[in-house]
Amino acid sequence: MDTFDALREFLISRRARLRPQDVGLPDHGVRRVRGLRREEVATLAAVSVEHYIRLERGQASRVSDAVLDAVAEALRLSPGERRYLRSLARPSTGSDHEGSRGVRPSVQHILDSMAGTPAYLVGRGGSILAWNRLAAAVFADFGGIPAAQRTVGRLVFTDPRARWLYVDWEAKAREAVSYLRTETGKRPRDPELIREIDELAYHSEDFRRLWSEQHVLETTHSTVVLRCRPPHQLLEFSWEGLQLTSDPDEIVLVYTTTPGSPSAAALLEMSRASQGGR
Repeated sequence: MDTFDALREFLISRRARLRPQDVGLPDHGVRRVRGLRREEVATLAAVSVEHYIRLERGQASRVSDAVLDAVAEALRLSPGERRYLRSLARPSTGSDHEGSRGVRPSVQHILDSMAGTPAYLVGRGGSILAWNRLAAAVFADFGGIPAAQRTVGRLVFTDPRARWLYVDWEAKAREAVSYLRTETGKRPRDPELIREIDELAYHSEDFRRLWSEQHVLETTHSTVVLRCRPPHQLLEFSWEGLQLTSDPDEIVLVYTTTPGSPSAAALLEMSRASQGGR
């Protein structure tokens, strides 16, 4: 994955969504392209047009951090988008293909101790590395899925059950794509990540559509409504992403229900049923 192309496409998409009146600029004449012109972004950022063009061409190594910050401000980037811009402009010098060091037994013990709460560990590229019984009961039989296929992206876009499981599948799909785009900003040359994105783009028109929108991950907490069977009803969850290990690429997703709610009662029933074995 070419970081030059990724940086250029991201910046073009971000200026395309802004109109001159959105940022206090006059709108002079017919525009050949949608959104702001390069010259207008440069004016808003108080940098030379040459500096901005250099950045949009992917030549970020020749652009200072101050210019990056000014451009981010001019384009009204969100915190998540600013992080993504910085990761594209200043890619990590670490290896893009370091494998997982494996899940420590203590981490699995922590997940197992959350007997009444679905929880699973996600590693780089969206790999699902570990989970507890209730997560397997609610989401999928992770243990029955080959490790190479057990990723957030593949489960959302290639597992037919996902469209039934997630009441708002479109929102979940956009979240998954946003996460993968953020991951590519961190490791643009990771061969496994490149392979996954290429495969998803080949097999899924929805993935291609959402990928073109250039969304990046903005939050590590949200809500989701799932269909579960049994007990054949909707479960409303709040989820939080927790940093449980020392690896910054690993995050534990923990799903909770409101105490006393129908969802909590249904989840308790599922928890009891899942105690029969891992």
